[in-house]
Order: sequence, then structure tokens, then C-alpha cells
Amino acid sequence: MFNFLKGVVGGSGGGQKDLPYNIGDPYPSAWSSWSHFRGTSKDDGSPVSIFSLSGSNPQDGRLAAGRNGVKRLRTVRHPNILSFLYSTEVETVDGSGTKVTIYIVTEPAMPLYEKIKELSLEGTQRDEYYAWGLHQIAKAVSFLNNDCKLVHGNVCLESVVVTQTLDWKLHAFDVLSEYDGTSGTATGPMLPYEWLVGSQYKSVELAKSNWVAIRKSPPWAIDSWGLGCLIYEIFSGMKLGKTEELRNTASIPKSLLPDYQRLLSSTPSRRLNASKLIENSEYFQNKLVDTIHFMEILSLKDSVEKDTFFRKLPNLTEQLPRQIVLKKLFPLLTSALEYGSATAPALTALLKIGSWLSAEEYTLKVLPTIIKLFASNDRAIRVALLQHIDQYGESLSAQAVDEQVYPHVATGFVDTSSILRELTLKSMLIMAPKLSQRNLSGSLLKYLSKLQVDEEPAIRTNTTILLGNIASYLNDGTRKRVLINAFTVRALRDTFSPARGAGVMALCATSSYYDTTEIATRILPNIVVLTIDPDSDVRSKVFQAVDQFMQILKQSNEKSNAGDTAHAGSLGLSSMPGNAGLLEWAMSSLTLKGKPLDQAPIAASNSVRPVTTTTAASSETPSMAAVRVSSSSDFADAPAPPSPTLTDGWGEIENGVHEEQYSDKDGWDDIKPLEEPKPSSALANIQAAQKRPVSQPKPQATSLRSKSTVKAVATKDEDDDLWGSIAVPTPKIASKSLKVKTSGAVEDDDPWAAIAAPPPTTKAKPLSAGRGRGTKAAAPKLGAQRINRTSSSGMQ
Repeated sequence: MFNFLKGVVGGSGGGQKDLPYNIGDPYPSAWSSWSHFRGTSKDDGSPVSIFSLSGSNPQDGRLAAGRNGVKRLRTVRHPNILSFLYSTEVETVDGSGTKVTIYIVTEPAMPLYEKIKELSLEGTQRDEYYAWGLHQIAKAVSFLNNDCKLVHGNVCLESVVVTQTLDWKLHAFDVLSEYDGTSGTATGPMLPYEWLVGSQYKSVELAKSNWVAIRKSPPWAIDSWGLGCLIYEIFSGMKLGKTEELRNTASIPKSLLPDYQRLLSSTPSRRLNASKLIENSEYFQNKLVDTIHFMEILSLKDSVEKDTFFRKLPNLTEQLPRQIVLKKLFPLLTSALEYGSATAPALTALLKIGSWLSAEEYTLKVLPTIIKLFASNDRAIRVALLQHIDQYGESLSAQAVDEQVYPHVATGFVDTSSILRELTLKSMLIMAPKLSQRNLSGSLLKYLSKLQVDEEPAIRTNTTILLGNIASYLNDGTRKRVLINAFTVRALRDTFSPARGAGVMALCATSSYYDTTEIATRILPNIVVLTIDPDSDVRSKVFQAVDQFMQILKQSNEKSNAGDTAHAGSLGLSSMPGNAGLLEWAMSSLTLKGKPLDQAPIAASNSVRPVTTTTAASSETPSMAAVRVSSSSDFADAPAPPSPTLTDGWGEIENGVHEEQYSDKDGWDDIKPLEEPKPSSALANIQAAQKRPVSQPKPQATSLRSKSTVKAVATKDEDDDLWGSIAVPTPKIASKSLKVKTSGAVEDDDPWAAIAAPPPTTKAKPLSAGRGRGTKAAAPKLGAQRINRTSSSGMQ
């Protein structure tokens, strides 16, 4: 029966060889006769602490107290009491007799005295850390005394250990016993193992073994005295040698001194309860204690309190001890984010604290939490993740991005929030290099094709910029199908001028991917028409682009003439002048939030201001507003191309993706190089008039008449006027009137300027089809008509 009970108390195991833990190096100090070792688990190598107590006599009182400590530590559970994992009792026989050893395995911990020397904290940070530790031990003592009606009996420096998260925890339960205050007349000892307590730690009544007075005292009387001893040892930096040293209060903080004196009162009934110490002392009211306490009860706080706290936390962490923030606050923060009790602003604090870690620790402690957060349905969390992706994106592995992150991020492309769509778009600048071709060509491009016709001008612009930046990650076939169509059919015809400018710059940035045939037949005809764009910034970019592509063609021609045709069709962008800052401009517009751009006025990350004249600039506003291009006089001479629709530009895109090969309709392959724009009403009238036969001027009309004569002839027969039927309203820009002035001056201006047609298309029409004046091809006749139009004979 005795062996059975011993097995229940001592745990299982037949010896040290059967101990499922490896015993490592010992610590210099431990409580009483115990030894404290570092250890690891044989299963997974996780760290543990191993305590051992040996005796030569199985009936030794120290072994009996040790068994009591094992039983109490196994059954008493509290966050501030050392966590029990395993115990066993080993008997070994040697030449002189039998040796009994008790082993206790707990969570990894270090003696408080050793940890204080290791941290070497000073000043305010030291006081804050001590306050937090004493706060934890006081809660443990209060739990034992007030809730469990137990007396620890030996609270001191050696009975406190520090965990890996820098938590202070109480252990050494060998003396622990129930409080027996009901037997007021009993004279026997209430603490059977009180003889293990050093005399310097004993209160007055305990030193005298006055058990009657002890039973009449409150349950916390003995342990409150022990708390006073612990406070003295902590602040004096040395272990207590004798009881009289407690009178030396020079090292005790002034805010803690009144409570320290009450803890050490000579009258047991007047000693301060540990629970009252926590509530009343001003010493525990500091930033570290308040911050950790808030995090520990975070689930009880409302959303407003959480939001306020986490917005202040990044700045607050700078003021707290760095080691405590990393080892205590950081694990609490990651746990709160993973389980959903923290709000989105907590991510900022997480990334800031994570920046203090080494690369290996960052990968092990920060990235797993971030990857889990991408699966969150909380839109605020998703926005925060995308806003800060530049801080952690490079650390994510390609496999994690492709398999775990991108599937969740991609849902933002079709989100109803324009802010989330834009942030998702910008995040691809970092994720695209880590995506597989399956996701890159089969999924991402399908979303980009929709975003290029998004209702928000800034999103359309940034889509073009992004496509230009990720072009190098696309395969050759995809680039051939996608780039030119996306930049010309979509971007260059956008009503938003920065989007047109982005299309031009994107073409320049990807010039190395086009051969000479594509440049001559598909790129230059589309960008040349923008040389008369209403926006001056677009025009300047177009002229640079024309120069660049013409230079490519010239170099190709020179190489062809020299017989070197191997690389005549492609020239690198780096050899082209005027493009040194192009990629930097594209990157800046995607990564620098709210800052103006130097190269081009592309929309800022979250806001765009309306465009009304010839330039567009980014401005910082709380939300992204839709941009509408005004139909003012600036567009009278060169109307902006129509806005793209959902059916032009990218073609039909299938949702399904084949595992090994992709559909031919995966991009922009079904788009014609250039569509014929519908002519305006004025252009239609001009073309109709150009197809009508005209009267030939009389031969004798060679001299000039006075202006008054011309006016009389025109009034006499207006039907003979060639331009009357196709007269157009007076253009908005300053120009000469088509009608002859009433003054005596001769009209020398070109009348064709007033009815100039819109920009020509790439498909030039034969002269006889669009500009003929009858059956004769009369290019010289047109010149004669212009000269004779002011004469009397020419107008008859």
C-alpha cells in the first residue's frame, strides 16, 4: 500500500534512465536542498526545468517535505505558479546503502536572482520590471491565502523563478500547508515542515513557534512577512542574512515604503493582505504593468478601448524595456491577433516589434502569424496587411505566397471597396515575383483585365503601371498577347490623362520586348496621335516615347545595313535616353503613399483630385474620389478617346486554367491592333463635302479684287460658296474666321485650319476616296483654289 501511494505522489517511472527528459547543466542556486537543472524533452527537444532532491534514508524529513511539494505543485494551478509537467522518484542502491532521488519537471524557468543579474536593468525600466514581477507574486500569494486558504510559509528570493517570457512565478511548495484557524486552542504545529525555513525569513510568531497566535492571525500573516523579505532582497540586490537587515529601507522606493512597512508589522493581524497590496500601492501604477494587464484581459475590453490602446502601443513599446517587450508583450500580441481578439491597428505594433528581431526569429515568430491573418474575414485586418506589405513581403517565401497568401489576397480584386481593390493591386508588385506561372498568367492577368476598366481612374492608372513592372515575370507568349493591347487599346484611350501617360511610359519601360514590326505597325501609330493630347504632361511623354522608338528603329536599320540582323529587332531600354527614372517613377507611384511624383502626375495611393485643365496632380485626401474629365474647351480641337468598356482591350478571359498549358484566349489575343474611331459630327460633314464634286474655277480669274468686291459677290450668290454647306461652329481656340473681313486687308490665312479633322487613324485612306474633288486627282488644283478663293473670278 505504501509503495502504491508513493507512486501516486511521486509519479511514474522506474529510474533516471526512464525519465523522458535529458538533464542538462545546473543553475548556481536553488531553494533549500533542491538542485535546479536545465533540461530538454527527449520527444521534441523542447526546453524544461528539472528539480531534484536526494536523500540516503527513505524516511528522511527532507524527502517527506519534497513529496509534499510535488503533491502541492501538481494540484495547485495558477498563472503565477510554476507549471508542473512530470515527476518521478528513483531509488538507487550503492555499496553504502540506498539513495532516493525525487525529480520534478516543470516549464523552463530560471532563478530570479540569476535573471536579475542577466537583464541588468537600471533606473525607471528596472523599477517597472520589479513592479510587474512583484505584482505577479503578490497575486499568487493572494490566491493561496485568500482563495485556497493555504499558507506557503517560505516566500523569498529563492522561491521565485522567471520563465522564458520573463514572468515571475512562485514555487518551492515543500512547506505549504492548509490554514488551520478554526482550532484556536490547538498547540501542535500548523506547518509540519516549518523547520526548513531559514531563521532570517521567519516572522516573530513563527520564530517563537507560537502556534496559538499563528492560528488566531489572518491566513496571510506569515506570507505577507515573506513578501516583505522578498521586496528587501530584490531592491538591495543581495540575499537576506538576518532579520535585522529588514530595517534598512534605504533601497526601498518611496512609493512602496509605506506598504513595505505594513507587510513587516510586528503585529500579525495588522499586516497588509497581498490583495490589498496590489490594489492600493501606487508603485504598481506604471506603463509596463498597465500595458501587460490590458493585454491579459483583452477579451473583456470593448472595440473602442482596443482600438485606442493598439493605436498608442507602437509608441509605447519604445518606452518599455526592450527584453520585456520582445519576450512578454510580443507573444501576447501575436496570440491576440491569431485568435481575433485584437483589432487591425495591432498589426502595426506587431511589425514594429518584429523589426527588432533577428531574421531567423522573424521567420519563426512573425511570418506564421501574418500568413494566418490573410485568411481573416475582417476587412480592416486585410487592409492593414496590404498597407504594410512592404515591411514583410520580401521575407515571405515564394511557396507561402503562391499557395497560402495569394488565394486570399486575390479576393480583394473584386471587393466592393475601392480602397481594398487598389491596395490589393499594389500588393502584387511584391507578390508577383513569387507567383507561379499558373497564378501569374492564369489568374492575376484576368483580374488586371477587369481593373483596367475599373470605375476609379486611379485604379486604372495603377493597373497599367503594375503591368509594366511585372512584364519581366511573364513568359514570352503572354507578353506578346498582353502588353501592346493593354497599353494601347486600353491605356492610351483612357479619358483620365494620367492613365494615358502611364500607358505611354509603360510602353517605354517594356520596349525591349517588342520587335521592329510591332513598333512600326502597332506602337508608333497609336502614340503619335497623342502628340496633340489636351494634357501637356501626356504630350511631353509621347514626344519622348516617339524619340525612343524611332531611335530603336534607326539602330535596327543601321544594324541591318551593316549586315548584323541578329539583334535588330530588340534594343534594351537602358540604351535609350530619357528613361533612367522610368521604373523608379512606376515603383514610387505604387509604394509611396500620398507623396507627389516627380516623373508623372499619376494618382496617389489613396486619392486623386479631379482633372479640369491640362495637367493632373495627386493630392492627399481621406478617401479616393472618382475622377471625371471635364468636357471644356480644352478638348474642342482634340477630343479625348472614348473610355474603354468591359468588352474591349483584353478580350474574353476564361476562368479555368489548365495545369500544363494555357488557353490562347488567356489575354488580349482577340484584340485588333487599332479600332477605327467613330468620326465626330463635324468630321462627318467634312468627309461628306469632300466626296461631292466641285466647280472648276474660270481660267481668266487671275487677279485679286478688293475686299468690298469679294463681299458683294459672296452676298449675291451664296450657293456658289464651297464651304457654306459644311461650315462648322467657331472653334474654341483662337483662330481666324473663315469669312472675309470687312476691312481692306487681303486674307492670307489657311482656311483648312478651321475645319481640321481629328487625329488620323493608322489606316490611311486613298486620296481619291476621302479628299477628291471629282474625277480628277488635283493636288495642284487644291493649291490654286486656295489662292484664287479671294479673287472675284474664283468666287463667281
